[in-house]
Amino acid sequence: MASLLGERLFEISGQGPPPQKDFFQLVITKNEVILTSWRISLRLECRGLPPNQQKISHQDFQNDKTLQYEVGAVFGQRILDYTAALCQGKFDYLERLPDDIMLRIMYCLELKDMALLAQTSRRFKTLFSSEKFWEQTVRNCAGFNRDIEDIANAMGWKRTFLTFFHNTSVAQPAQKQTNTPI
Repeated sequence: MASLLGERLFEISGQGPPPQKDFFQLVITKNEVILTSWRISLRLECRGLPPNQQKISHQDFQNDKTLQYEVGAVFGQRILDYTAALCQGKFDYLERLPDDIMLRIMYCLELKDMALLAQTSRRFKTLFSSEKFWEQTVRNCAGFNRDIEDIANAMGWKRTFLTFFHNTSVAQPAQKQTNTPI
């Protein structure tokens, strides 16, 4: 599993909170947290300023409340929590799997479970929405043939699945049946 970890564990960039227009980049490597900021201003004294870069070890980041506050203010509490987890060695290996392996795992799930998984992260949502996912789903359906393949190539795999193979009774909960004694 360690081979899934590249040198960069996480990277995000964005604009700082108002009223500033400064731009920030947060990079978390295997050994350090790097916060880089670029000053954006119309003032002449700010033109040509080099970016400000703070490099700090994972251990030091856990103790540096000022840097934690800055990361939280710029990127939000969720990113701060994720950064802290990475600094503690808590890696999300599932998110780091290659797409082809993730798709193989997703094919083993029921459609309703895949839809729930797609709600957990942008990556799963992207995979769930991909033509590659829907193509494999359609190809595994009973009744798939060359004619269906031609239709899917013309109108899209997801649309083909929803048109020809999706059973509406799967989407609706089963109604309770009551047995009355005779």
